[in-house]
Amino acid sequence: MPLLEPKPEALSPGAMRSPTHDRVTDERAPGTPEPLRSELTALLGPRKVLWKISDLVRYASDASPYRFVPQVVVVPEDIDDVSAILSYARGKGRDVVFRAAGTSLNGQAQGEDILVDVRHHWAGIEVLDGGARARISPGTTVMRANATLARYGRLLGPDPASAIACTVGGVVANNASGMTAGTTRNSYRTLSSLTFVLPGGTVVDTAAPGADADLARAEPELCAGLLALKAEIEADAALTARIRAKYEIKNTNGYRLDAFLDGATPVEILRGLMVGSEGTFGFISEVVFDTLPLDRHLSTALLFFPSLTAAAAAVPLFNEAGAIAVELMDGNTLRASVSVQGVPADWAGLPKTTAALLVEFRAPDEAGRDAYERAAADVVRRLELVRPVTSVTNEFTRDSGTISGYWKARKAFVTAVGGSRPSGTTLITEDFAVPPSRLADACDALLTLQAEHGFDAAVAGHAAHGNLHFLLAFDAAKPSDIDRYAAFMDDFCKMTVERFDGSLKAEHATGRNIAPFLELEWGPRATELMWRLKQIIDPDGVLAPRIVLDRDPRAHLRGLKTIPRVEAVADPCIECGFCEPTCPSHDLTTSPRQRIVLRREMMRQPDGSPVETGLLDAYGYDAVDTCAGDSTCKLACPVGIDTGAMMKDFRHQRHSPREERIAALTAKNFRAVEAAARLAVAAASRIDDRLLEGVTGLARRAVRPDLMPAWLPEIPGAAARELPRTSRAGASAVYYPACVNRIFAGPEGQHAPSLPQAVVAVSARAGKPVWIPPDTAGTCCATIWHSKGYDTANAVMANRIVAAAWGWTAGGKLPLVVDASSCTLGIAHEVVPYLTEDNRALHRELTVVDSLVWAADELLPELTVLRRAGSAVLHPTCSMEHLGDVEHLRAVAEACAREVVIPDDAACCGFAGDRGMLHEELTASATAKEAAEVNTREYDRYLSANRMCEIGMDRATGRSYYSVLMELERATRPGPGQV
Repeated sequence: MPLLEPKPEALSPGAMRSPTHDRVTDERAPGTPEPLRSELTALLGPRKVLWKISDLVRYASDASPYRFVPQVVVVPEDIDDVSAILSYARGKGRDVVFRAAGTSLNGQAQGEDILVDVRHHWAGIEVLDGGARARISPGTTVMRANATLARYGRLLGPDPASAIACTVGGVVANNASGMTAGTTRNSYRTLSSLTFVLPGGTVVDTAAPGADADLARAEPELCAGLLALKAEIEADAALTARIRAKYEIKNTNGYRLDAFLDGATPVEILRGLMVGSEGTFGFISEVVFDTLPLDRHLSTALLFFPSLTAAAAAVPLFNEAGAIAVELMDGNTLRASVSVQGVPADWAGLPKTTAALLVEFRAPDEAGRDAYERAAADVVRRLELVRPVTSVTNEFTRDSGTISGYWKARKAFVTAVGGSRPSGTTLITEDFAVPPSRLADACDALLTLQAEHGFDAAVAGHAAHGNLHFLLAFDAAKPSDIDRYAAFMDDFCKMTVERFDGSLKAEHATGRNIAPFLELEWGPRATELMWRLKQIIDPDGVLAPRIVLDRDPRAHLRGLKTIPRVEAVADPCIECGFCEPTCPSHDLTTSPRQRIVLRREMMRQPDGSPVETGLLDAYGYDAVDTCAGDSTCKLACPVGIDTGAMMKDFRHQRHSPREERIAALTAKNFRAVEAAARLAVAAASRIDDRLLEGVTGLARRAVRPDLMPAWLPEIPGAAARELPRTSRAGASAVYYPACVNRIFAGPEGQHAPSLPQAVVAVSARAGKPVWIPPDTAGTCCATIWHSKGYDTANAVMANRIVAAAWGWTAGGKLPLVVDASSCTLGIAHEVVPYLTEDNRALHRELTVVDSLVWAADELLPELTVLRRAGSAVLHPTCSMEHLGDVEHLRAVAEACAREVVIPDDAACCGFAGDRGMLHEELTASATAKEAAEVNTREYDRYLSANRMCEIGMDRATGRSYYSVLMELERATRPGPGQV
């Protein structure tokens, strides 16, 4: 063990907790039992079998109120792996559940035996027919697919609110729809073809020539059974009519029996049945969608009404006017949305009875939008709208920023309301549909029922399609609360079916939650057909038992998870998983959600239990060390949960007093540290890379990998000792070269001016000269210590840089231009909690400007571009995302190159200052998709605006990234060349 390895128990919650009834029991502490572990390892290889107790616990939760701990988690890489897993399960009498994003709300992504992760190795999109169709792998998120399709003016039909995280495979398996899909744009209606693996291992491509003949040879009994059921259904006129009627409104409860009416052959029938089958019929390995036009001319309004029923009554009018989306939000939803960045603060004061409709029209051209706006105005004139707070306008807008804000508030329904629930309570998300003409009555009935059972729920939904969602919070540790929830569900299901002939699940699929009520909605005849259908396709019962079909009338009450209190920054988490795709470590170790899930299980455990010990042993590396600390999870989380901040705090808790003192000394003496670092880099550049890699490798093993950086061949040489000479007189801004740019040079072999020289030159060229203070040495943005949780050192440098900056800028009269985006973020925002009161006052007077903003807003209008590169690919850093500077990066790059590309898979590189040198595997994993996309072609320029991130991308791609400010200087430098 390394000398300075922290003790796992440093992160133990201690004795201040109460063990819960649903804690993982002690006998599960060793992880996957034998022979299951060794047999699957022999079958698939050790990399594909996750067996530690920490692995099992982190996969036990999803966005639903349920929690089931699997026996093992396997991570297949291809169809052969999936077939092998299914064959093993059949032979051993085991069952299998497939899990992709884990955003499902009814527990269908959870299993109690073999859980199969089908997200990690199953991403990708191929555009077909000029964008008219798209072949998509099941682990691809909807947002990622749409990003590619947008270049062709197309998009997918399904548009769930969880598009940032949910995967295409999950969307198809649940027939999830969303705001605009309704019954005509969902997966069932827009799928061109599917490839899937049946429980018996047979692979079916529904678009393949001879697919039916191949299936008949491979699965004759299955084919005969499907055709027999088809004949039986078609012979029953009443049943046929009932099936057709059930799908006139949104419905995902049970199996798609209309597939027997729409398909003529077994393959065609299976193509329909797989949609919404929730992984109980097979594994969907590839999807081909017929895409839809992306109408870019929008007109949107958020209209406020005195009551929920008044808002619901207006929905048919907007449907008739041609609105593509009419979204309903009640007062509880609107008030909870103030936790979402950008939502007006005065919504917190909205009356409880207030409701709103988010109405959107989309057209392919201006004329179409004008016509829609005239129709909308006619509707609005007939409505009695209210303006209960100042920010309400009740007007249609074309402004993209305003429209984006409206949708951000709407899509945050589950997370914002869930995040504001009482601490320690479990969240239930229900969704049902009624005929749109009955929506107002259904709203009234729902509110009455909630009041009768003591729930003050939040209500929202896709009102245009008669689809409502509501959220309930209760304490799963209290039997009385579970009984109250059970009584409510009984009455709710009866109300929906008997009073409104509605769907108990409109788009969230049956899952575990509604399985006991399937027969109530469909009746015994259709339900019995569904049981027979499952037996025909999966006769051994391998796939997803107790999901969709369950004869236990209390099945929906089994496995409800408690939500123990954890650290305040993470306590609001509802485990939705929106954060996961943005996390640099999510394909390597854990995601933000999983870090919180693991922490909650520690809180369920008694102090010192074997399970807690196992979790703590893994948590140090899996959660704390491999967190990049970039806080992109905060950007993805609708309520801004910053799991990165929690991990930094955990790093602080693990430090010994000695480590804290040493860190503080480095901050106090940073001038000497900076000079020594520059000398060391200069010396290292003259030593063989392999020798340096070996020496640092030995030191890392002896000391601690999280303290001793590894040498990377991509590390550049030393920067010049002297910064460019500048004058304070006449300066338009103070230029602060970040310490990383004072230590490291630019790309090797590039003889152009250094970054500081480029910034000085291009600013002067634009008539806006900058001044570099002579005493920048020994100062820093404090991120070095902040990212590692060294609070004392962080405070030392935070206060030093703010005091210095205030003096340099003459008390804030000049802007402070910073040439590394992470340092801009550090000085502008991250230092604030560590400042003294006096320095906070000074900080409020500062204007901290990123060099990208300086270049785009101040320099470009005054510059003449003399030469442009052919193409440039950009790496937007996570700090740019936090600062909102990505478009500034694009603007500067577009001045320098005729073609500018931001990869669809661009994400945080995970280098995180020096974390990529401490844990090379983090950056390798975080950059894998972006690097693969970048290297599909050659670019003339590889540009970013943060030196350490550029080094990370150099290592990932084998290319040479550098600051876009250096390229701007080249493009505007007087001399030979042309645009």
